[in-house]
Amino acid sequence: MAVKPPRPRLPSLKALRAFEAAARLESFTEAAAELGVTPGAVTQQIRQLEAALGLSLFRRLPQGVVPTVAAREVLPRLTRGFDILAQAAQSLRESESQRALTIAALPCIAQLWLSPRLPALQRAWPDLQVSISAMEAPPDPRREPHDLSIFYREPGSGLPALMLAGEDAILPVCAPALAERLGSTADLAGQTLLHDAVWNSDWARWLAHAGAPRHLDATRGPRFSLYSLALDAALTGSGVLMGRLSLVAPLLAQGRLVAPLQPPLPLSERLTVAPATSERPHPRQAEIAAWLVAQG
Repeated sequence: MAVKPPRPRLPSLKALRAFEAAARLESFTEAAAELGVTPGAVTQQIRQLEAALGLSLFRRLPQGVVPTVAAREVLPRLTRGFDILAQAAQSLRESESQRALTIAALPCIAQLWLSPRLPALQRAWPDLQVSISAMEAPPDPRREPHDLSIFYREPGSGLPALMLAGEDAILPVCAPALAERLGSTADLAGQTLLHDAVWNSDWARWLAHAGAPRHLDATRGPRFSLYSLALDAALTGSGVLMGRLSLVAPLLAQGRLVAPLQPPLPLSERLTVAPATSERPHPRQAEIAAWLVAQG
């Protein structure tokens, strides 16, 4: 009687996952950030995997790491395998009728646009569980599935996105007391400019748009990793921030911020919400997306 041989023993899945991320990103540091661990942990997992396989998977260079030929050859299959595992796990989650509706959003959108609307959302659907993930870029649906994602996107990008706001623009904003010192763009030379690390070119773009004196240095002033931190600094009178109207309009309406200098610089990108394209979307996905659009 034939005896079916056992499946080959696999290396540690944790080590394989670390290898897949590091090879795909060609960086132990970026792999660690994606996996939510330290670079040292990724290095240790890959060393263990190399020891178990008896071969090197990366060439260590002064400026980083490069996957070996063997690593590059197996990477597509390994990536596909982890994507299939993630999709299977997500299917199990989606089979739960009372599961939370998941929303991915840019950190500043989650804090400044979405958070103020959550109480009304909970009043409208008291039984709805919501889970929010702050991300710097739209999630990859194969690895980070979400029901809805809220980001700035260019119109006509091909995504089934719904606009949450109309035309957007940037212009300098500051606390009322500071605004009294700003009669023209030339007055910015004596003020602290506040910068968001992601939108670090906004000041230069607006100064050129406003015809500001060329000697103004658009790069001076502190940079903040989170837009909300830069906004807090502006609210306390610590400097002048290049404000996005889609985020600061409520503060302007309340008088907590003032826009002393014109004109606004229109932006092509729009604040949008995009539904996920999963096999089992949350039963209220479309309903919540429409509600968010109605909030404006």
